[in-house]
Amino acid sequence: MTQTAKIIDGKATAAALREAVGARVAELKAQHGLTPGLAVVLVGEDPASQVYVRNKNEQTKAAGMNSFEHKLSADTSEADLLALVDKLNADPAVNGILVQLPLPKQIDSQKVLDRILPEKDVDGFHPVNVGRLVTGGEALVPCTPLGCLMLLKRELGSLAGKKAIVLGRSNIVGKPMAQLLLRESCTVVVAHSKTHDLPGECRQADIVVAAVGQPEMVKGAWIKPGAVVIDVGINRVPGSEPGKTKLVGDVDFKDCVSVAGAITPVPGGVGPMTIAVLLRNAVEACCRQNKIPFTEVF
Repeated sequence: MTQTAKIIDGKATAAALREAVGARVAELKAQHGLTPGLAVVLVGEDPASQVYVRNKNEQTKAAGMNSFEHKLSADTSEADLLALVDKLNADPAVNGILVQLPLPKQIDSQKVLDRILPEKDVDGFHPVNVGRLVTGGEALVPCTPLGCLMLLKRELGSLAGKKAIVLGRSNIVGKPMAQLLLRESCTVVVAHSKTHDLPGECRQADIVVAAVGQPEMVKGAWIKPGAVVIDVGINRVPGSEPGKTKLVGDVDFKDCVSVAGAITPVPGGVGPMTIAVLLRNAVEACCRQNKIPFTEVF
């Protein structure tokens, strides 16, 4: 009989996390008179970014937090954007700042990310937070990798001693994901385009996190039977009907579902976790800025 992997429901987990965040926000209001505030800055008219920012705004308000939205034109200068970041850094009502990427070509993205105060960097991209994550300090952690870790821990419990492979070495997902897994006492391999025998490396792993941006690259023959597969990829490819498209991950879901022990779908897996973790990070930032002990909400 063909084994069918358990489908890891990111939508349900994200909904539970948002509910837990909302409860913590209500607690902060009642006990400390504090309402966490999240500022999101969008430069330009990128359609995907606009949808994402709108969802963030709606979910921030639904969790009982203050949402500060700043929409700037595509021809905004780097100096003007940096001035806005400085203003948000100085505003005590703003606990978290997120500048939506990608930015227009006239703006140096790294310079903007570096300008955000580390304690308000809810995306976890500031070099200070990156360094703290690597060295085991208190850090705001990038949302997508932290969401992946939450899904893994809910599925497996303790990750200690597991062999994990992270496919991809980006600053946004691959590198922080590897650091989070190390922190959980996994044995971690980071694979990339220059890795020899990638399928063989994958077959040794109890945990596979795919974040390479290559549609359906990971095949069933790459997966160790019973392994947990976390698919971070979001790729739009031609659909079955002419002119239609569909979303697929970096994992060939149909091929892997008969081998893996558990697997995230695309859509509905990792994606919903990202904004939910962003809200969690905003609550953590608010607590730390106000010298309130932060205990994990979820």
